[in-house]
Amino acid sequence: MNRIGLFIALAVAIIVGALFSIYAQFDLDLSGLFFNPDTHRFRIYAQPWEQHARAVSRWLVILLVAPGFLAICGKLILPRRRMLIGGRSALFLVLTLVLGPGLLANTLLKDHWGRSRPIDVIEFGGADPFTPWWNPGGPCPNNCSFIAGEPSGAFWTLAPATMAPPQWRLLAYGGAIAFGVALGVLRMAAGGHFFTDVAFAGVFMYLVVWSTYGFIFRWRTTRSGEDSVERAVGRAGEAIRRAFAAIMGRPKSPD
Repeated sequence: MNRIGLFIALAVAIIVGALFSIYAQFDLDLSGLFFNPDTHRFRIYAQPWEQHARAVSRWLVILLVAPGFLAICGKLILPRRRMLIGGRSALFLVLTLVLGPGLLANTLLKDHWGRSRPIDVIEFGGADPFTPWWNPGGPCPNNCSFIAGEPSGAFWTLAPATMAPPQWRLLAYGGAIAFGVALGVLRMAAGGHFFTDVAFAGVFMYLVVWSTYGFIFRWRTTRSGEDSVERAVGRAGEAIRRAFAAIMGRPKSPD
């Protein structure tokens, strides 16, 4: 997570945003590569293997965030025990997944940015008008096209990639980006998303991971040590246990 990566992400956002604003037809052209005019369907829409690939991708994300989630939950339940992984690392994994794919992609944007999916627009046999990426006023009521949700989860794997050993970190970043691109192409081929939905999913997830990494690990105002997060979670666990003991009407038992 360095400034070079940040500059690249911002450059991609500016270039793609400008190009697909001036020539919005490019989004339709790219999606059209996956559309079969003879059957009037996208080539892999509802194919069983496509559904299985999406399920595997979701489980991969769950497995990667599981150490952080289990470490925090374990500390809340047993506040006097050491966390399974470092406190800041656990917080980083969980927080980036919640803020990125959870809040930004699937809550703020997909439910409020009314861009219809390719399968729903008139050009591909649907009933809705096509809207460019920058226009939130489309007819889609919720779970819309911008930005791509599942590719957002795939691009989120940049977060665990930051924790790879230094000699493997560049390869881990490449794998995370390739994962996001591959799942994005899969969703485009099924008519689920336009190119710009995928491109901005990658940009936004990088920005979430970059800024959260800086806040937790790098920026001087928050570098108060690994144990500070663990102590804070432990104190929260102690408070929960005391509250539970008070509700149950008996003193809490020791570890």
